[in-house]
Parts: sequence; structure tokens; C-alpha cells
Amino acid sequence: MDRWQAMRIFVKVAETESFADTARQMFMSAPAVTRAVASLEDLIGARLFVRTTRSVKMTEAGARYFDDCRRILADIAEAEAAARGSYATPTGTLYITASVLFGQMYVLPIVTRYLDTYSTVKAKTLFVDRPVNIVDEGIDVAIRIGHLPDSGLTAIKVGTVRRVMCGSPKYFERYGVPKSPADLKYHRIAASTAAWASPEWRFADDQRVTVEPVLQCNTNEAVIHSAREGWGLTRVLHYQIGPALMAGELQIVLGEYEEPPMPIHILHPEGRHAPAKVRTFVDMASASLRENRLLN
Repeated sequence: MDRWQAMRIFVKVAETESFADTARQMFMSAPAVTRAVASLEDLIGARLFVRTTRSVKMTEAGARYFDDCRRILADIAEAEAAARGSYATPTGTLYITASVLFGQMYVLPIVTRYLDTYSTVKAKTLFVDRPVNIVDEGIDVAIRIGHLPDSGLTAIKVGTVRRVMCGSPKYFERYGVPKSPADLKYHRIAASTAAWASPEWRFADDQRVTVEPVLQCNTNEAVIHSAREGWGLTRVLHYQIGPALMAGELQIVLGEYEEPPMPIHILHPEGRHAPAKVRTFVDMASASLRENRLLN
């Protein structure tokens, strides 16, 4: 039996923890499965499994070899798929997550354009303002704002966003423009409870101001609306008010006191082994987001 087939059998035994189940799933006889594993053990010079009458468990050497075998088999499968062209054809359902407003404003247009381009793919979006474990929840691609913790995920930086203070020209005409963060205590503040719930707002050079919002709303859309109407000032991410800024409905203040911008990354868990649907979407999304002047 060739080594590649023996490795496939070994991986299946490790996954099922059963020689009999492996034989049944691979349409082989149980003695053939046993011989394949034994041949690998002879070749390596180490036991791969501890067998009892009730269970099959990997040894320490077996666990290390299992990880290497899966990687090698994945490389072989990728090479075969590339050779016959299927690796280059996006298919299946693409599952994408982002925060609510960013997803609606910037990600969804990319998704619909992608679906128009690749008719063999369907898409599902999860736009939520909460941490999402993309591996546990079966997410293919995530767009994240903020600094990332260390992980085994592939991360591609596509832009930055600023946290800004803003208000409408009508408000500034009536109440004046704050000249420093300390001036905020003299202004009407609308704040979202969806993010930055702390009353302490931070600015450049570690300046901190405790604000007492007169109006608190559970969505960013609501506080942005109140600012556009001239009711008060609010603090949001720059991209969230992009259309209002371009329309002249809102203006940014205290720009010289802003903290450093936060990065935007596209994340996916499969690295260079990602299927075509992920690779093609990431390519399209990366190009689109990097071209957006509100994000770069």
C-alpha cells in the first residue's frame, strides 16, 4: 500500500477512534486498515495508537504525526484540485461578519457585487456589534475594526478609522465650537450605549474627560440622527458619518485631539488553503475597502 493511502487511513482512524468505523467508511476490510497503520508504525519506528478492547487513542508521537499528515494531505488535495480547475471555481455559501453599521454601509455593497460576479456562490451576513468567534460560528470572512489579539487567523489590513467628535453647522452656530476636550462639559452630548459605554472619553496625549450625556441611545444611528438635527454633539467612528460629512450635514471638531486611528482588517481562518469563494471575496473586498477614501 502506498504511503499516501496509509496516511489517509491513519488520519481517519485518529478521527473516528475506531479501526472498524474506518474500515466501514473507507470501504476496506478491518485487517487492511490494521496493516496500513502497522506499516506506518514500522516505517516511523514509533507507535501511533494505544489500543484496548474498548478504545483507540493516539500516542504523543501519533498526535504530532496526525497534525503533519493532515497538512500534507491538504497540500495534496489542493494540488489535485488546482490541476483539475475546481480550486479556482468559487462555489457554496459564503458567511461574512462585520459590525452593524460598517457591514450595512461598506460590506453589503461588496457582497452584492460579488454575488453578481460569481453566480455559483450564495452569501449569508452576520452584522452584529459583539465579538464573534469566527471558527466556532462557522464564519468564512470577518471584517474587524480595532487592534487584533494574536491568533492563527490570516489578517489583511485594508484601512483605518478615526474616533471623532462631530456636530451640525446649526448646532455650532447656536452653541459655539468646543476648542478643547475640557470644553465638552459646556455642551449637550448625545452618546450611544452600543459602544464606549464608559463616561470617560480618551483623547490624544492621554487626555481624559468625564462626560455626562444628556441623551443616551442604544444605537449609533440614533445619536448620529440627533447630531444631524442640530440637537447636540456626539462621538462616533469616522466612517459612520461619511455620507453626512460629504453632504455638509455634520462637521468634525477637536480633530487635533483625536487618538491614533484604529486599523481595519479582513480575517479568515484558512490561510493559503482557503477555498476559492473566500480567496476571491477577500481579493474583491480588499481592493474595494482600500480604494474608499473615508477608510484610508
